[in-house]
Amino acid sequence: MFRIRDFSRLTRVSIKTLRHYDRIGLLPPAHVDPRSRYRYYRAGQVTRLQSILALRDLGFSLEHIGALLAGGSRAQTKRLFAARRAVVQQQLELERRRLSQLDATLRELEGRARSKALDVALRTLPAVRVAARRARVANLDAGAERLFEAVEQDAARAGVRASAPPILIYHDRDHRESRADIEACVPVMGDARNAGRSTIRTLPAVTTAACLVYSGGYAPWGRYSRGLLTWLQARRLVPAGSLRETFHQFQARELGPLRLPAGFLVERAEDLLTEMQIPVRRA
Repeated sequence: MFRIRDFSRLTRVSIKTLRHYDRIGLLPPAHVDPRSRYRYYRAGQVTRLQSILALRDLGFSLEHIGALLAGGSRAQTKRLFAARRAVVQQQLELERRRLSQLDATLRELEGRARSKALDVALRTLPAVRVAARRARVANLDAGAERLFEAVEQDAARAGVRASAPPILIYHDRDHRESRADIEACVPVMGDARNAGRSTIRTLPAVTTAACLVYSGGYAPWGRYSRGLLTWLQARRLVPAGSLRETFHQFQARELGPLRLPAGFLVERAEDLLTEMQIPVRRA
C-alpha cells in the first residue's frame, strides 16, 4: 500500500483533493492507521480515481459521480449522461452567441466609426404585473399619453401602483405614427386584482431581449430603432415578439391625484431615460 503523499505523487492528484474525496465517501483509503491517522491506498484504487477524474472532466458534479460509480441501473446512468449533455449543449449555444456578438463587434470596430448600436445588451426581462389599456390610436404620441394617464388614474384610485417604470408595447408588426396598436402598462403590486377599467395582467418574462438605453427626447427614436435592427442583423438575431419601451425617467404633464413614483419623474427633456426592449431569437 502507498501512503497518501506517495499516492498523490504517483497519480498527480493533490493530497487536499484526495482528503476531500475521502470525506465525501467518493474514494476512501484502503486503510487508516488508528494511531497516526495516516491514510494508505492500494494500487488498484487508481482505476476508481481515473474514473472520477474522467467524469470530472466531462463536467459531472461529485454528487453525480458518486451516483454513477455506485453502479445504478443502465437507465439511471443514461439519464445522468443525457442531462449532462443537455447542460453542455446549452452552454455551447451561449458561447456561440457570445462568439457571434464578438465577431460583429469587431467588424463594427473595424468600420469607420463606433456605432451607437454597440451599447445594445442581451438580457432576460422578468415577468411584470401591470395594469394595462390597449387601443388603436389615431396619433401615436398623443394616444400613448392619453392611455398612460388613464391607466395611472385607475392604478391611483385602486391604490395598487408599484414603484417601477411604465412600459409601452407596440403590437403592430410595422411602425405606425397613426392607427397604431399600442398598450400602456403601469406596474402594480403583486396582489393587485382590480384597477378600474384597466386590465390587470402579467407581462410574461422574456428569455432573451436586445435592450438599448438612450437619453434625452424621443425625436431620435427612428435612428435608435434602425441601429438596433442593424445590430441584430450583424449577430444573426431576429425579433421574436413585440417591441417594448420602458420609461426609466419620464415627464408627467399633470400630476394631480396620480401616485407616480417620484424617483422616475424629471422636469427637463434632456434627463429623460428610455430603454428599447425587443425579444429576439437566433435566425
